[in-house]
Amino acid sequence: MTTKDEAAENKRTQATPKQNSPKPTPKPTRTILAAAHIVANPHADVPPEGPAAVDWDATLAFRHHLWAHGLGVAEAMDTAQRGMGLDWPAAAELIRRSAAEAKAAGGRVACGAGTDQLTTPAPTLADVRDAYEEQLALVEGEGAQPVLMASRALAATATGPDDYLALYGGLLRQAAAPVILHWLGPLFDPALEGYWGTRDLDAATETFLQVVAAHPEKVDGVKISLLDADREKALRRRLPPGVRCYTGDDFHYPELIAGDEHGFSDALLGVFDPLAPLVAEAVRALDAEGPAAFRAVLDPTVALARHLFEPPTRYYKTGVVLLAWLAGHQRHFTMVGGLQSARPLPHLSRAYELAAELDLFPDPGLAEHRMRLLLELHGVTR
Repeated sequence: MTTKDEAAENKRTQATPKQNSPKPTPKPTRTILAAAHIVANPHADVPPEGPAAVDWDATLAFRHHLWAHGLGVAEAMDTAQRGMGLDWPAAAELIRRSAAEAKAAGGRVACGAGTDQLTTPAPTLADVRDAYEEQLALVEGEGAQPVLMASRALAATATGPDDYLALYGGLLRQAAAPVILHWLGPLFDPALEGYWGTRDLDAATETFLQVVAAHPEKVDGVKISLLDADREKALRRRLPPGVRCYTGDDFHYPELIAGDEHGFSDALLGVFDPLAPLVAEAVRALDAEGPAAFRAVLDPTVALARHLFEPPTRYYKTGVVLLAWLAGHQRHFTMVGGLQSARPLPHLSRAYELAAELDLFPDPGLAEHRMRLLLELHGVTR
């Protein structure tokens, strides 16, 4: 028997969205990749420690939503819970499926290649290299662009900058086409503290730039996720000609993408998962009217972004998935690894309020209904 609430939910879920529909756009002046979340299978009988159970239909449908808005997809990245619920077998399947869907849809996809298949407690540098090579080969074999992700195993094993220079140099020499290098800071993953062989960010920047300068023809761009706008601006001015800077700064993205007299950043951002319709609108405004029009659209979204990415920053995925559920992109608020419990109810409530203020939900009635269900589930009755 269907209850009154279930009937209302079904009716709302099946309704055609009244706003935020994608519009065709010409080729934009910025390359924008949204790091996409995965949708868990809530009916799978698996423990929080895995293996990951993914709802493939809903997960891939969300990628088509991003492509329809003219955005590229950054696949199997930290937004997809790499290292936080999504294990390597599931990530490999995600890469295969998403790459195939991208070909069919004519969409762009870049996929994370890392070392998370390593299970030994003390891997060697050779183990790290082999793991990277395995994942790089998979991504390239599926016809996707690789993103060389920061490696927890490398951070734990390397003894200094020379180990990073040697390992990344070998990977870039064998890459079939230009890759994106990803520098993910410890705010996103504490296990990456001291990446590039030092905790001194100035010295780490020099090592990072040395890797790029040695192989500029193999680096499409660098993704910087340090939440430090001034450092990113300084770094991007030193990149070799033709090497992009993909901002990963979920706090300062409007100013970094809009740019200044010295240049601009492209983007590879997890916050663009829930913001896709507004991002598409902003890029159209940038191309038609300039940076001021772009920022008029995106500046108001920063309050939501800063809320989603507040410390502990690595749990931003919970708010991203909440907003996907409220927007009608999936039928439940469940995450692999049980990560839906990683943020408290006041945080989730505020995320809903900020998103509603941005008119971010295609069906505001559905979003309100679902938020009320979540509140009632937690004992809030008014």
